[in-house]
Amino acid sequence: MSDKLLVEIIEHTALITINNAPANTWDPQSLTRLAQVVSELNADKNIYALVLTGQGDKFFCAGADLKLFSDGDKGSARNISNIFGKAFDALSNFRGVSIAALNGYTMGGGLEAALACDIRIGEEQIFLALPEAKVGLLPCGGGTQRLLSLIGEGWAKRMILCGERIKAPKALELGLIEELVATGEAKNKALELAALAAQQSPSSVAACKSLIQESRSIWDKGLLLEREYFADLFDTQDQSEGVSAFLEKRVPQWKNR
Repeated sequence: MSDKLLVEIIEHTALITINNAPANTWDPQSLTRLAQVVSELNADKNIYALVLTGQGDKFFCAGADLKLFSDGDKGSARNISNIFGKAFDALSNFRGVSIAALNGYTMGGGLEAALACDIRIGEEQIFLALPEAKVGLLPCGGGTQRLLSLIGEGWAKRMILCGERIKAPKALELGLIEELVATGEAKNKALELAALAAQQSPSSVAACKSLIQESRSIWDKGLLLEREYFADLFDTQDQSEGVSAFLEKRVPQWKNR
């Protein structure tokens, strides 16, 4: 189970690498492990920061493996959406500084994981997207709420409702990432920033982070509704058609029912 999520401790920083070739997709095992790892790091007083990145040089994370949803089972969908929510909520609530080092395509649940971090460093060649509606689904790992808070309603709607894929320079302009770096440099920059955070008082950082995120309490309803609406889509023909079309590499034929 741990092979899909690699953890390395570098002084006061935990480097977490998503390791699920070929596209570093999430599955229930790796998501559950992520929540466990964050819990363990929270209990380790020597850890002040974490960096999340992807294995290889093409993908940070392409999101969920859509084969998880090919059976169209609503109960299974609700369970998986809850696993996504718990994993990314745990990441968001990490007591120290969390930094996403985006070293490749950052799509769907990959972008949602990055959104759950405090800071995002993006390499110049990457693309970012929340394309779930293209396959009859919706972002169920906090994407509708966390993206909105970073880039505003208009661009959040462009990315979610229109499925617009954006390049790293545009992501920087919008505030979706905080820094743009050359190809291959995201992890180094993130570790450098984590080392700076480690120079701060960890108790002060935890208190400041809690205060900064206090306004997020209004998200709770939206996050719960996100998971419910995700499961409700499994009552539609379009959900089955969207996932089937993706797996069969064809254009979906929507029925709007």
